[in-house]
This record gives sequence, C-alpha cells and structure tokens, in this order.
Amino acid sequence: MYCTKCNRFTDNGTCPECGGETIEEAPHVVYWCGSCNIPLIHIPGDRKIECPICGHEAKYLCADMRPVFPEERLLFEVMTGRPLAYIHESVWASGSKYYVNGKATNITVAEFLSSNPIEVRSQIDEYAKGNSYDAFDRYVDVFVEANRAHLDAIVREACSFAVDASKDYPEENLVVSFSGGKDSTVTADIAVRALSDPYLVHIFGDTTLEFPSTTEYAKRFRASHPLAIFKTARNYEQDFYDMAEVIGPPARMMRWCCSMFKTGPISRAFKGLFGDEPILTFYGIRKGESVSRSKYNRIENSAESVKIQRQTVAAPIFYWNDLDVWLYILGEKIDFNDAYRLGYERVGCWCCPNNNARAQFLSQIYMPEAAAKWRSFLVDFARRIGKPDPEVYVDTGKWKARQGGNGLAAASSVLVEASHCATDDSATIFSLERPYSDELVGLMTPIGDYAPGLGRPLLDEKVIVDHRTREPLISVMPFAQPGYEYAAKVRVLKASDAETLLRMAKYQVVKFNACRQCLKCEGLCRFGAISITSDGYRIDPQKCVHCRQCVTDKYLEGGCLMRKYLRTKEE
Repeated sequence: MYCTKCNRFTDNGTCPECGGETIEEAPHVVYWCGSCNIPLIHIPGDRKIECPICGHEAKYLCADMRPVFPEERLLFEVMTGRPLAYIHESVWASGSKYYVNGKATNITVAEFLSSNPIEVRSQIDEYAKGNSYDAFDRYVDVFVEANRAHLDAIVREACSFAVDASKDYPEENLVVSFSGGKDSTVTADIAVRALSDPYLVHIFGDTTLEFPSTTEYAKRFRASHPLAIFKTARNYEQDFYDMAEVIGPPARMMRWCCSMFKTGPISRAFKGLFGDEPILTFYGIRKGESVSRSKYNRIENSAESVKIQRQTVAAPIFYWNDLDVWLYILGEKIDFNDAYRLGYERVGCWCCPNNNARAQFLSQIYMPEAAAKWRSFLVDFARRIGKPDPEVYVDTGKWKARQGGNGLAAASSVLVEASHCATDDSATIFSLERPYSDELVGLMTPIGDYAPGLGRPLLDEKVIVDHRTREPLISVMPFAQPGYEYAAKVRVLKASDAETLLRMAKYQVVKFNACRQCLKCEGLCRFGAISITSDGYRIDPQKCVHCRQCVTDKYLEGGCLMRKYLRTKEE
C-alpha cells in the first residue's frame, strides 16, 4: 500500500504517519540523476526529488524504461553508425527511444525496416570482441543502490500478497506459471521466497515456438532449482506449420496458437497433476503490459477471464513497471533469459503477430534461418489466398490484421447449413462434413443426458433429457437430405426452450465438423470432462455437470474457436 501524502509504502490500509487512507497501486515513474547517470523510481509530484547517492536534484524522464545491455547497446551503435561509441556511457531505453546519459535518441520503425539485417549482423560480429560490460555493471550497481528502498518496499508488498493469496490452498496445490520471460522469472523467485518453499510446482509451457535462448534458460533454471517440481507442458500431437497451413497463420485477433500450443497443454498438465482439485497459480501478469491486462484483477478466477479453468490466478507483481522488474533481477542477481541482452522486450513466441517490427528485425539478425522460413511461409500463404502483392502484404505486416478464413478450404467446415424439415416443424436438418456417428451424440452431453430406449430404434434416434427432471429436450438422428452429402436431424422436444436448445445443438454440430484439436474446450471445462485427441472429441458423461459453458457464447463465442477463426464474409 502507498500513502500519496507522506510518499511512503506501508503494509496497512491506513498510513501510520498521517492516518490517511492508502492506495494499492503506487503510480511511480522514472526520474534521472544527471550526476550519477542513473534512473530513479519515484512517485510523481511537486516535491523536489533528490538522488539518495549524491543528493543532486533529479528530473522527470519518462513513465518507464529498461536497461540496455552491452549486446543491445552495440546494435544501437551500429544502427546509428557509431560502433562502440557509448561503451563507457549509461544507456537505457523506453520504447523506440534510447537514452545515453539521460539524453534521448530515437530509432524509428522505418529505420529498422530499411536496414539490411545481414550487414548489421556482420558489423555486430566484427565489433563484439571489443564490447565490454565494465561500464554497464558499474552503473547497474549504483542504480540498485539508489533504488534499494523502493525495491525493498515492492518486494515486501509482493511477498505479503503471495502469502495472503495462498493461505486457503494446501502447499501441494500451489503452482508457478513459468514462461522463461523476465516477469515469470521474478514471480517464481517471489513465490518461493515468500512461501519459503523451494518445492513449488513450476509449469513451463513449451509452445514449440520459443526462442532458442528461452529453451536454454529453462534448462538453466531447472538445474539451479533442483528441489522444484518442474513440468514441461507441450502439444506433441500437432505441428505449428501444419496447422497454420490449414487454419492460416495466427493474427492479432486470431491467435488460435495460444489455445493449441500453450493454454491447452498447460491445462492437460494441471489435470494430470491435480485432477479436479482447485489450484492457485502465480502468474507474471502486470497491469501496465497492455490495455487488455489493465482490465485484469490481481486475483482472478472468473470463467470469463481465466483461460484455464480449475485455477485461481494470482499476480504478485501486478503493479510493477518494467524498471521494477529489472531492478529486482539486477538487484538480486537473478539469472534471466539472454534474449533480453540482445534487445528483445518480450520473449513469448518468436513469430507472434503481436511482436513489433523491431522484434522481427532482431529475429532476422539473430535467427536468420527461422525468420526466412516464416517469411517464406507467409508469402506462400498470401499468394494462396489471392493477395495481389504477397510480399508487400507480408513485409508491411498486413498479415497480422487478417480476420476470418477467407480463401481457406477449411472455412467450409464452420459454414454449417441448416434447413427446416419438410415433414416435422420441430426439426432442423444440419449439414455434416463427415458421416454421422455416435461422436455427435456424445457432443450433446452438455445439453443433457442420453436416455437409452426413448428414441426410435429404426431411425437410430437418440434422445437427450434434462439431467435433473429427465424431461426430453432434443433428439438426434442421421438423415438423408438432398444437397447434403451427410446430415443430421435435430428435433426440439421442449418447445419452451426451443431457441436455446437449437443454438446449443448447432454449436456442437460446428465442433463435430470443424474441430482442429485447438484444446480450447479442454481448458474451458473446469471438471475435466472434455478430452480432445486424434481419435475425436469426447465428453465424459460421468464428469460433465451440465454447466453448459462450452455451449454458451459468453465463454466460447460461436461454440467453437474454429468458427471464430475460419468464418468468412459469406457467412
């Protein structure tokens, strides 16, 4: 907690000095000491900010920043035509701005896009042997010393939060979500520190699209934490490029890869470790990272917000800035992902559509083969869906704004055709992409229970009843419909809920037709009733409690993630 009047941190809801009400989020920003050449973290206001090292007055610099390691500093020097010019200076960065001794120099996106990554890499290699950490280490030591009081305060608060958040959970049901990024690294250290528990479960979601440095860092982390239970969650059944060929590459608003290669495998890991027991997961989520994350709660367990059910998410460093995170890493001398040394600001999937042009440029420098393969795939995809100038479409980043499945053959699988039955006003005929089977009947389990003996055997009719009242709700049967190669007939047996029942039944038909094993449904089901494999989509009737989240727009738009990603203008 923070008292804005007294400019001090406290663990209480009221300030012990003035008795005023404190706030949870301290709006700290970055000042600059021109004498020590270091950033200072302070609360903005009218008062004079003095450097605790030299006593000189500090001036406001920016909202947040990060250290520039010598490897990135050399890149900056090469880009500005001055190799090793700032080897003895204090260099930091905020967004596209580099600060040398507190003075800003901007490198625009256009400058990155117009540079030749091969030539840049050649110069970096040429001057790398003359590079040095000497000045960087000296400035970091002073930076940590000057901001020690702030570091101690935010660490105390984060540890206190972690202890309080975990008090209702047994130790064995506490988890750290480990991504290999700086935020999850700090969160893991805070959790172990606060709970004095080196045995905490750590889940590493290996998306198969990790930076090489992330994989290496995960190995180092595991080796340096021998007592921790370290589990790797990975989708071994699907290949990213194979799926991108069918569904199309992920885009900013269509990141199907997150469910398929991250949250889905992690959900499976949770299920294997904890079954249906509730768990608390410490995440390295920070409010200031993005607009979407600013809307999160520090403790979250609502079905709409938590991607993986059966868990409550807690964020010890929720209110920290970038510089806070780096202050902790550098002050506590914690190992971290080497990608940050090269200049990457985030280390999720290296080809993520949310990566900016600068990150793409870095990948062209440090991962040339992988970057060339990805660009080639994107160009081929753009050509396949009919873009007039595929290379421009890719190089200008327009592929990131792609929406829907226009131009993709797979789009037809979500375009479920429905027609009224000519002989039965209560029935609707749905087109199927493959032959009718018991799998489709099983998909109706969230709606109600299958009641053997109620349907017409000669028609292979299966009746679904309310799980409590046993009242018939719908029936499902195969059907021969002119114009449809395969079809199913769904009869609504409870007229008062006809619209809702028919919508839910259609959602399950969409799943039957379009499922690409994205694993979204597995993660959504907090009761572990849904399993999705190459053998099909299965719902365990013994575990399903008929909460209907998987057939409700509020939790799963359109009933299937593929419908969102593959629907077309025609639909």
